[in-house]
Amino acid sequence: MALEIERKFLLPEYPEQRIQDGELKIHTQQNIDQTYLAIEDGQELRVRKITDLDSGEVTFTHTFKDGKGISREEIEYFISEGLYNQMIEAVKAVPLIKKRLTGEWNGTTVEIDVYTQLELSVLEVEFDSLEEAESFKAPEWFGEDVSTDRKYSNKTVWKELQNKSSR
Repeated sequence: MALEIERKFLLPEYPEQRIQDGELKIHTQQNIDQTYLAIEDGQELRVRKITDLDSGEVTFTHTFKDGKGISREEIEYFISEGLYNQMIEAVKAVPLIKKRLTGEWNGTTVEIDVYTQLELSVLEVEFDSLEEAESFKAPEWFGEDVSTDRKYSNKTVWKELQNKSSR
């Protein structure tokens, strides 16, 4: 199983000026529809529909994650559109929709997620080791470090969205 090591920051404002100045170079832009199939005791099973906004290409993934905190085990693989649709139909849930920008800042790859159904933007940085993640000094513009704050985990945000939709 692969290990995902990441830190997450509550992005206070979209870094438009940094992009315009070339300080933050955007490489890809995607729309992601994310739906959880199962969530229990630090484990999650989800599917995604990912649309590349530059090419229009659409891909589908199935992911299993296990663990809590900044280091978690992860298995992710591509699935067919038909299988994705079957799973979505089975759970009858509202997908969490976000626009993801992947870019480079100061030699570091960053992912900015702007959630379209909520007033929320986060910036994530993935690392090769726990030591690297723990020693990383984020600039002030990244915002508050919410890496271990469950309130900002995708599964928590998705659950809140389901509760709002069922009212």
